Amino acid sequence: MIKIIKIILLFFLTLLASAQSIEADEKIKIGLLIPLSGKDAYIGQSIIKATQLAINKINNSSIEIVPKDTKSNPESTSRAAKELEQLGVKIVIGPVFNENLMYLDEFKDITFISLTNKIIGNKKNIISAGINASSQLRTIKKFLELNEINKTILLIPDVNYKDEVKKGVSNSKIKIFKSYIYDSEPTKLTKQIEKITDYPKRKQNLIDEIIRLEKSDEANKDRLIERLNKLDTLGDVKFDSIIIADFNESLKSVTTSLLYTDIFPNEKYFITLNQWFDKSLLNETSSQPMYFPSINKKNYENFKTEYFEKFGQHPNQLSFLSFDLVGLVYYLLFKNDLVVNETIFTKKTMFKGKIGTFEIKDSKISHVLNFYKIENKTFKKIF
Repeated sequence: MIKIIKIILLFFLTLLASAQSIEADEKIKIGLLIPLSGKDAYIGQSIIKATQLAINKINNSSIEIVPKDTKSNPESTSRAAKELEQLGVKIVIGPVFNENLMYLDEFKDITFISLTNKIIGNKKNIISAGINASSQLRTIKKFLELNEINKTILLIPDVNYKDEVKKGVSNSKIKIFKSYIYDSEPTKLTKQIEKITDYPKRKQNLIDEIIRLEKSDEANKDRLIERLNKLDTLGDVKFDSIIIADFNESLKSVTTSLLYTDIFPNEKYFITLNQWFDKSLLNETSSQPMYFPSINKKNYENFKTEYFEKFGQHPNQLSFLSFDLVGLVYYLLFKNDLVVNETIFTKKTMFKGKIGTFEIKDSKISHVLNFYKIENKTFKKIF
C-alpha cells in the first residue's frame, strides 16, 4: 500500500514539475533597453521602477520584464539587444535615446518600442512611442479650429528637431500662415522677432502719427498725442496666433522678444508644444495665457504620488511613458491571444493609457492628447 502511495505521489510530483516547466516555457519576455550605468543611469532606474508598478497592476505571471543596460551608446545598445535576441525576446521597450537606434535594424525578429519622440528615419522594426510633433500639432489644430483661429505663424528654433516639427506640420495637416526658423542666440533672436512682427514699421507708424497730430488742427489732438505717447507701436500684425516650437529658457526668450515688440498674449494666442507642466512657466505672468498640448495631468500627478509612496523618490518623465508601454504591450498581446507575431502592431487599434489614448496602426504610434492653458499661475485643462 505504501509503495502504491509513493508511486502516486511521485506521479503527481512529476506532473507538477512538468506543469511548472510548461508555465516557465510559456512566459512572454518583454525586453527593456535602458541606461543602467553612466550619467543617465537615474533615467533607467526610474523606468525599471515604473515597469514594476505596471507589472504589479497587470498581475499576470506569464509576463516577464528583462532589463539590459544600453550605457547610453549605440554599440552597447546593440550588444544588449543581441543578448535579448538570444533569450528569445521579440518585443523590447526602449532604447531611450534616438541615437541609440543606430544598429537595431540588424535584429529583424525584434520590434523595438523606443521612448524617443522622433519619427524621421526610423527603421521598419522601430516604433517611436514618444509624444511626437505630429500628435502635438494635431491637438493644436483641434484648438485652432474650435476657436476659429485662421492666421497662425509657426516659430521653429534652428536646432536638431526642426525637421521633426516640419514633418509634424505635414502629418497633422495644420494650417500655417507662415513659418520661420530662428536663431536661439538672444541678440539674433530679438532682431528676427522684430522683423517677423514688423516692429520697425509699426514703431515708425507711431512716430509718424504723433508728428501728424502735432501739425494738425484737430481739437482733441493733445489728448490723442498723450494716449499715443503711452504706446510703443501703432498698427496690427497679419497673424492672430503664434506657435512657438521651443522649451525652457529658449521659449521664455522668444516670448520676451514678442512682448518687447508689442505682441501680447491677451491679443494674440501664444501656443507652444508639450511642456510637461514646467512649473517655472507659472511665474511668467506677462506671457500668460499660454496654451500647449500635453498628457493627462491628473493621471500624471496620481502616478507621481503612487511612485513616491512606493519608492520614496520622484519619477523621471519617461518612466510615466514606460509605465503605459508595459500596459500597451500586454493589451496588444492579450488581444492576440498572447501570441507574439508581426501583426500585433500592424492592426488598427486604440489603447487608453494613463498618458492619454494611444493609436496604433501600421507599426506606428500616435497620441490623442489633452490641451491646457497657463493662466493666473495655474494649469487649466481646455479639453
